[in-house]
Formats: sequence, structure tokens, C-alpha cells
Amino acid sequence: MSSPLSTVFHAQTEQMSNSSSITQFLLRAFVDKRELQLLTFWLFLGTYLAALLGNGLIITAIACDHRLHTPMYFFLLNLSVLDLGSISTTLPKAMANSLWDTRAISYLGCAAQILILLFFITAEYFLLTVMAYDRYVAICKPLHYGTLLGSRACVRMAAAAWGSGFLNAVLHTANTFSLPLCQGNALHQFFCEIPHILKLSCSDAYLRELGLIVVSASLAFGCFVFIVLSYVQILRAVLSIPSEQGRHKAFSTCLPHLAVVSLFVTTVMFAYLKPPSISSPFLDVVVAVLYSVVPPTVNPLIYSMRNQELKDAIRKLISWTFFKSGKLTSSLHK
Repeated sequence: MSSPLSTVFHAQTEQMSNSSSITQFLLRAFVDKRELQLLTFWLFLGTYLAALLGNGLIITAIACDHRLHTPMYFFLLNLSVLDLGSISTTLPKAMANSLWDTRAISYLGCAAQILILLFFITAEYFLLTVMAYDRYVAICKPLHYGTLLGSRACVRMAAAAWGSGFLNAVLHTANTFSLPLCQGNALHQFFCEIPHILKLSCSDAYLRELGLIVVSASLAFGCFVFIVLSYVQILRAVLSIPSEQGRHKAFSTCLPHLAVVSLFVTTVMFAYLKPPSISSPFLDVVVAVLYSVVPPTVNPLIYSMRNQELKDAIRKLISWTFFKSGKLTSSLHK
């Protein structure tokens, strides 16, 4: 007759063996019909190319135009890089799965996808907080703008956002994949995501990761409060500007950032805080697309729509590109 201690040891050994035996995960397919899978591939390809083009133009225009070498555009360049990174972590794999009619992703590939995606998303949220501070100083303390947001200060704040995002991603990924998994290997999402990995964990083993999630959520809430308070002060300062033209100019520099923050926060909050009563596998996939695909694609449009300086720089870049390609073509024909 076995003792209770040996029984517990045997159960833990079995859980660990189940976890170590997993070599791949099965992602959720968008559709089952082959024709719709190919349609999904082309839709994702078009979205991905649009995100690459939009963010790539912003990065190149800011880097090449010396007039845009200011703190606001420096942070915008970082935002575009993060957007490119986040959408490149999820969409290429989803496109490959739709094209080749497969659902598999390797164990290490899944861990890498969670690490990289969480890194980019967390760093982007911290960067949006820094950008709120940039707008606050520019409008509420314009005389101190050059002092508070010098080149070194901007680099340090951007590096802090990137570093904090990386540290957060490493902690969550290492903690999640140290848990024993004994509920199969099927994920109800089109990319690897921590909540869906936790659903595969054994009994109460996921509580440790939940504690880390609570800490991260508290930090995220603190950043959200900072952004809200910054915009309260900005609103007060703008409304105190006597001229209507001055108010309009001040608002126009803040509205793109406010729109990007609102899009990012609302989609993420709905993804993770929606009531269980309305939750379904299909809705989970749709919401995941909203927060992982839509913001990186739409952000370049939001920032360039009302920004004349950026539009002029992009127009100049496109004209210069076509001029150079035209000169190259004519020289080849000679």
C-alpha cells in the first residue's frame, strides 16, 4: 500500500512529464473551408503590408528630415518601431498557417512569440505614458521644454520604456513556461497568449503567474492614471489660451496621441476584462485582432492625418524616392 507522500510525488512527476512531453501547440484556425483560409491569408497580407508601409514611411521620414528631430517625433519613431515589431510577431505566423492549412507552432516558437509580443506591447504602453508627459511639458511648461526634454532625457525615457517592457516580458514568459501543463496542447487563439497557456496548467499551479499579472496590472493602472491626469492638466492649459488659433494648434498636437492611447487601452481592456457571459472562442479571436493588428496598422494614419509637418516630410520622401528611381531608370536606358 503506497503512502500519501509517494502518491503526491507520483502525481507531480506525472504532471511534469505531461508538460515536458509537449513539443508543439495547436493554434485556433480562423475558418475551416480552404477558400476562406486563402481569403484570410490575403486579408492579413494586405493589412501587414499596409502596416509595414505606414510605419516604415514614418520611421524613414523622421530619420531623414532634420526638422523632425524633436522629442515628439523621436518618441513617434520609437512607437512606429514597436508597432512594426508587434504586428510582425503575430501576423506572419497566422498568414503561414492560413496559407499552408496548419495550426501547429513549436513549444519554443510559442514561448518566443509570447516573449517578443509581450515585450513590444508593454514597451509601447510605457512609451505612450512617456509621450503623455512630453505633451504635458510642451503645453503646460513650454519654457522648460528644452530643459526637461533634452536629447539625453529623451533617450533615457525611451530606453526605460524598452527596458521595462523587456523585463516584464522575461518575467511573465519564464514564469508561465515553468508551470506544469496537463490539459492538452490546444490554444483557443490564433497566436500564443499567456491566459490561454494558463488554461492548460495543472490545478492551482497558475496562481503564481496570476500574482505577477496583478503586479503588472497595478503598474499599468498607475500609468493610465498618469496619462489621465496629464490630459486633465493639458485641457486646463489649452482652455486658458486666449486665442482660438492657439487653442486649435495645441489641441492638434495632442489629439493624435490621445486617439492612439484610447485605441490601445480600450481594445486591450475589452480583450482581458470583458464579461465571461459574452465570451466565446470566435469573439476572443476578433478582439485579439482588434488589439494586436488594428493599432499598429491604424496608428500611422492617426498621426499623419492632422500633422502637416509629418505629411510634408512623407510627401518629400516619396517625391525624392520616385525622382531617384526615375533617374536610375533613365540612366539604364542610355
